[in-house]
Amino acid sequence: MNRLAHETSPYLLQHADNPVDWWPWSPEAFDEARRTNRPVLLSVGYSSCHWCHVMAHESFEDQPTADYLNENFVSVKVDREERPDVDAVYMEAVQAATGQGGWPMTVFLTPDAEPFYFGTYFPPAPRHGMPSFRQVLEGVRSAWTDRRDEVAEVAGKITRDLSQRQIDYGGTEAPGEEELSGALLGLTREYDPQRGGFGGAPKFPPSMALEFLLRHHARTGSEGALEMARDTCERMARGGIYDQLAGGFARYSVDRDWVVPHFEKMLYDNALLCRVYAHLWRSTGSELARRVAVETADFLVRELRTNEGGFASALDADSDDGTGKHVEGAFYVWTPEQLTEVLGAADAELAAQYFGVTEDGTFEEGQSVLQLPQSEGVFDAEKIESVKSRLLDARSQRPAPGRDDKVVAAWNGLAIAALAETGAYFDRPDLVEAAVSAADLLVRLHLDEHAKLARTSKDGQVGANAGVLEDYADVAEGFLALASVTGEGVWLEFAGFLLDHVLAGFVDESGALYDTASDAEQLIRRPQDPTDNAAPSGWTAAAGALLSYAAQTGAEPHRTAAERALGVVKALGPRVPRFIGWGLAVAEAYLDGPREVAVVGPSLGDEATKALHRTALLGTAPGAVVAFGVAGSDELPLLADRPLADGGPAAYVCRNFTCDAPTTDPERLRTALTR
Repeated sequence: MNRLAHETSPYLLQHADNPVDWWPWSPEAFDEARRTNRPVLLSVGYSSCHWCHVMAHESFEDQPTADYLNENFVSVKVDREERPDVDAVYMEAVQAATGQGGWPMTVFLTPDAEPFYFGTYFPPAPRHGMPSFRQVLEGVRSAWTDRRDEVAEVAGKITRDLSQRQIDYGGTEAPGEEELSGALLGLTREYDPQRGGFGGAPKFPPSMALEFLLRHHARTGSEGALEMARDTCERMARGGIYDQLAGGFARYSVDRDWVVPHFEKMLYDNALLCRVYAHLWRSTGSELARRVAVETADFLVRELRTNEGGFASALDADSDDGTGKHVEGAFYVWTPEQLTEVLGAADAELAAQYFGVTEDGTFEEGQSVLQLPQSEGVFDAEKIESVKSRLLDARSQRPAPGRDDKVVAAWNGLAIAALAETGAYFDRPDLVEAAVSAADLLVRLHLDEHAKLARTSKDGQVGANAGVLEDYADVAEGFLALASVTGEGVWLEFAGFLLDHVLAGFVDESGALYDTASDAEQLIRRPQDPTDNAAPSGWTAAAGALLSYAAQTGAEPHRTAAERALGVVKALGPRVPRFIGWGLAVAEAYLDGPREVAVVGPSLGDEATKALHRTALLGTAPGAVVAFGVAGSDELPLLADRPLADGGPAAYVCRNFTCDAPTTDPERLRTALTR
């Protein structure tokens, strides 16, 4: 019996009609394995994962394969986005055993959840040196039946090795100038000056490292840091990884030149990159950065917003190519013939030149991904807008990629921060409203009466899985950004509730942080990872939120916890800066103070007060926090004892327990919030 029909995860629901007798991750599944004396097949993936779909079609929809699984295994299906803790623990085991990892992840466990055999995708027939999935199943069954003692010994050793792993994170001293300069040097060594970004193919958007580079430039004036950030952002925005018609970024580029993406679009990537491009515009005034920030924000609201006001997790890479076959990238790619069909011969030639569409194609089967290749040509802007509009209309008639409607708390926190700031910077109150709506959903649905956070919801139904550290940290980050933009103290209050849970349940006596709470389900290892992955690590995201909250409130325990958490950045920053970029960005804020800005006025609608508030938000001082309100208000702690200046609005800037004289002049305030 397949038990996935009542799950909230779109990924699990995709497998609800498989002939495999799937179980969700649950104690009952392992009880069944003990009762029947069978090993557990753990299959982990996510809904927009291309190879997860491939393996599902080839193996899990195949009746003979399902019959073999049902007879010999207890099969457990996990959505890695719902259970990042389960994914992290067993991915660590896969990587330790095989030297690599990925999804779908395939792990065989004892009934005590101890792993003993690992892999990722397995084909239906032997291929490229890989055994078939059926061969793997038969080999595992044979070992389980005939060599049980050996299996138990292997499983016990792997589990012991995992449980004994300790992170030597360098103590509790926050990094200083030396470590941040060393991190910049490390990034410079790995930088690709011809193409932007870091390393080779596949090339991922380095969102967290870019935030560090922008903050480092803002604090030190380093032109090298700004150049790496600016050039990388331009190359990505001109590449195929960016949707040139509708905005939004794909997950990564399969090549070094950002031309051919892996076409899935993730909420976390687009939230992080929206914020990076908004911050790049704030630092440089770049028109490209402004356009991409706004287009990406509009993409989030248009394509990922749910009926409940939250943001869906992802759009699939695959879609129907018009023949009933699901093909990666089918929704996005073009041939010269398709351009001609939509635009006519003359405009098709213009579009091909402008977007880099060739006869041979830049993707597969003569198809091209739209990009903006570097060229000296001058194009008529009005004509290009007409071409884009017509292509977008035509594309909208194609079968659209599927959407994972699951609302993940952490990623919605990132989106709230990005939309709040982008809306404030570019006078788009609709974007701020979208951020508020998502925040309202998290409070109404994801927070319980004790302010504990559920990780996911779908269609207004909250999921059963508890929030992990990144959920508490990123939602707090979003609420803190909302407090600065709106001046509403309730968002600061909710951030405080979440961060109190971080201090109580995720921090140990050494100052290190765990990814799961102390009262969470106990796995074979309590996951703990300070390095960034596709999104900021929970560890350093928590450090950033704690630091900002302390700056807003003066809360010493939160400041101390942030400082102690940054010890890992002191240890890892100079060694692996690409993988701890968010921690480096937080460290920049720590070294700068961060600065505390209070803007008070006779009323919130007063134009001079709003001008000062906008200037404060546009300040480039790393991690600066802003409080905005009516003089005499107790809405936010930073507003206390901040009077008007001669009856008019005033801005107060403080740093490290020292305050400047209040100013009524936006230009003086701008100067106070720069290096």
